[in-house]
Amino acid sequence: MDNVLAKKFTFPSLLLFALPNIIMMITLSMYIIVDGMFVSRLVGTTALSAVNMFYPAICFEMAAAIMIATGGSAVVARKMGEGKQQEAQNNLSFLIAVELLIGISVAVLGNLFTREIVTFLGANPTQAPLSIAYAKIIFTFAPAFFLQTAFQTFFVTAGKPTLGLIVTILAGVTNIVLDYFFMAPLNMGVAGAALATGIGYCIPAVAGILFFLTDKKSPLHFVRPKFDGRVLLQSCTNGSSEMVTNLANAATTFLFNYTLLQFYGEDGVASITIILYFQYIFTALYYGYSNGIASILSYKLGNDDKMQLQSIFKSSILFLIISSILSNILIRKTVTSALTIFTHANSDVYHITLHGFNIYSLAFIIMGVGIFASSMFTAFSDGKTSAVISFSRTFIFIVGAVLILPALFGEIGIWTAVPIAEMLGFLVALFYLIRKKNKFSYI
Repeated sequence: MDNVLAKKFTFPSLLLFALPNIIMMITLSMYIIVDGMFVSRLVGTTALSAVNMFYPAICFEMAAAIMIATGGSAVVARKMGEGKQQEAQNNLSFLIAVELLIGISVAVLGNLFTREIVTFLGANPTQAPLSIAYAKIIFTFAPAFFLQTAFQTFFVTAGKPTLGLIVTILAGVTNIVLDYFFMAPLNMGVAGAALATGIGYCIPAVAGILFFLTDKKSPLHFVRPKFDGRVLLQSCTNGSSEMVTNLANAATTFLFNYTLLQFYGEDGVASITIILYFQYIFTALYYGYSNGIASILSYKLGNDDKMQLQSIFKSSILFLIISSILSNILIRKTVTSALTIFTHANSDVYHITLHGFNIYSLAFIIMGVGIFASSMFTAFSDGKTSAVISFSRTFIFIVGAVLILPALFGEIGIWTAVPIAEMLGFLVALFYLIRKKNKFSYI
């Protein structure tokens, strides 16, 4: 069986390998953005704020799903690099079974306690009925969500990033078409947005099951799963940084929603929702690249190919610099037009969003380094360092800044919180890259 991870990678071939995963992650971010666009335009900005009130719960789902997927992928890819093919297949099958069981549990418990969850997340009496309608459907599709998240990572590990891209684009297009169909002709409101998203989840989930079940020529395919507590613990530990990132996203969104309700009311929640949509595109770019090459790093580490690891690290730094400059120029040129997709140019939401974006977007310039550094150490099975970088950048700095700065400086503190936190996160990532140079001589 040919293994694409074994070949020698140059800067162009590395980008080519990561490109499907980058596009895939951006397409996934469009799930939420397209939902927001249709909800805002067809139902209203109050409904948009109601959907965002539930977003922290989605982050909790993602935290569990991506922890096992990314941590497990590093374990599986490293064993492939060491030539332990049967062990890699056993681990894959077991971890997918775990993802499915967690998804089923979330679906059951989420539907039993939807009202309590939405109330805890701070939805006001106007938002709560809309949040509950959206949440019940999203929870129902949790098993597909967990499988989708896992397969997007393991498609890359199996050397099939293009397959992951194809099914994700198909899911995204399906989501867009169904968003319009459910919310416009059928007038289903936020429930229609949730149903379209849930059906979109099912496409990568079913495709992953079929691929790993039937393609026995692939370096990775399903075998009868065997319980392996050590692999599960190693996967969870190794993927803890990705879990922390998503838990921090939940906490940050919750705090932003609460703070902006105090300053601007429901228009403020709608505004931060739109700004976060722009952030999703940037994080998708950086996570897409970092996760896209993670299996290569794990494989080369298992193969002890130090020359390739050094080359890949240098290429990655070059990618971060170029992509940061170009993407920031593009978004600043297009932001005023892009905002009108969600709200009218003379609305309060538009003016609040534009004012906040001009400050908040400074964070987009430097966030890529922290994301890449954390992902790289996960790929090296150094989960502790990865978790420290991620935990510092997100829970300590971002959550801390959102809690403290608005209380001290008012409105300006809201918008400067994330840029200041990302700068501190950048310094932590830089510190560990320098500190770990002795252990990992190729960085």
